Amino acid sequence: MSNAADTDTTTKLRVAILVAEGFEQVEMTKPREALERAGARTVLISPEKGQVLAFNHHDKGDRFPVDVALDDADADDYDALLLPGGALNPDTLRTLPNAVEFVRSFFDDAKPVAAICHAPWTLIEADVVEGRRLTSWPSLRTDLENAGAEWVDEKVVRDENLVTSRKPDDIPDFNREMIALFSNDTVAV
Repeated sequence: MSNAADTDTTTKLRVAILVAEGFEQVEMTKPREALERAGARTVLISPEKGQVLAFNHHDKGDRFPVDVALDDADADDYDALLLPGGALNPDTLRTLPNAVEFVRSFFDDAKPVAAICHAPWTLIEADVVEGRRLTSWPSLRTDLENAGAEWVDEKVVRDENLVTSRKPDDIPDFNREMIALFSNDTVAV
């Protein structure tokens, strides 16, 4: 999946990965691996301190070390944002004003963002989906449409500086489009 061009354009990228307890493990680990293979530096940011617990659907998953506490994170320090899903994760993040502002800052600065599964809940709270075409886990359709988005049932959707995807099965397509967006090789952000 990764080629020399991807590595050349993503080598200097610092990608923030914002998660709260209960994020879907594979929706963080697989995109993170793809980004790191492409040469990006990833930074796990969380309101949790020390470690954050992942889930594998409804079951507890592994714990991951938090690189930067959300309270100490500054969106200006990062070039792109990855938002994994899992129902608990974005449901928590969207209730935290500093998480919502952190996400909104990427859109205010026209930086690339990739969100999968339930992660668009946080995008709704950040008030950045109106007029955009995107996808998500199907249960978010009404929420996204009520927030002014055009929801489609596709594996991956790219709308300007935003890539969205539906579920873990779509991760290969999601990773491909995320890396293309983050490496800025087809659309200027």
